[in-house]
Amino acid sequence: MGDMLEGRVAVVTGAGRGIGRGIAILMASQGAKVVVADYGVAGDGTAPSSEPANEVVAEIAKAGGTAVAVADTVATMEGGRRIVQKAIDEWGRIDVLVTCAGILRDRMIFNMSEEDWDAVLATHLKGTFACVRAAVGPMREQGSGRIITFTSGSGLFGNPGQSNYGAAKSAIAGFTKTIARDLGKYGITANAISPVAGTRMTLTDAYFKAREVRKAQGIVREERGVASIENLSPDDVAPMAVFLASDGAANVNGQVFLCTGPSYAIVSYPRPVATIFKESRWTVDELVETVPDTIMAGVANPAPPRAGDGKGA
Repeated sequence: MGDMLEGRVAVVTGAGRGIGRGIAILMASQGAKVVVADYGVAGDGTAPSSEPANEVVAEIAKAGGTAVAVADTVATMEGGRRIVQKAIDEWGRIDVLVTCAGILRDRMIFNMSEEDWDAVLATHLKGTFACVRAAVGPMREQGSGRIITFTSGSGLFGNPGQSNYGAAKSAIAGFTKTIARDLGKYGITANAISPVAGTRMTLTDAYFKAREVRKAQGIVREERGVASIENLSPDDVAPMAVFLASDGAANVNGQVFLCTGPSYAIVSYPRPVATIFKESRWTVDELVETVPDTIMAGVANPAPPRAGDGKGA
């Protein structure tokens, strides 16, 4: 047992499995009292159960740590409030909020239903907001707090079949950068983690099929920095979360960290990388002539049309 988070109270959503589980256990091992919040649903958000949260609490207690379980949804404002309130009721404060909870309902955009869209955004985006909104009041009163959200390469770089998930995760990155500016003066930091790890949400039949297709087509996913997600443990992400919750990260705010196994990187803000300029308004004809050889030089189409497929246009 360490003491890096001694005396602090942490709420970790999605803590019954995968990345959230590893974070909850490591935070408890560093002295934090942890609310293990997990609705216990299947990967698509159905069939809730209290067992995953209870099992992690039992594991923490066996190792000498302190934790309580909450099996509640993050997808409603009331659910988020109840999760945070559990920390207040048990220990009188909340110092750290980690929002790992998530589901997947992958569909190509032309097959995606309104229900698929709403369910994923409710869990990821609204769920992040609901928990953060509930936590920032007590944190402001204390004059301190750490908020750690979860974005994704799907939102930062794009991933086929995940328009709902990618939209939510991209929004979470923007949300985190914005609340960092809202809350910094109150002693509260907000940072996001973009994990790459082998979990039940990533190691799906669709993932392995897509990888084989990319291999056959010679497509390299360089932005992910890894060819085999199954070789990356979810627990590899936990040290970064504990660091961001610690005093050592007091001046780290509004950042996104890409965590790929033992490789950690900071993701830069979007910024201009090439510019064209003229004194007057550009015409479309001028752009047709100029753009391909200037600001688009060397920039590849990530999903070019299939050869001979008229539907690609």
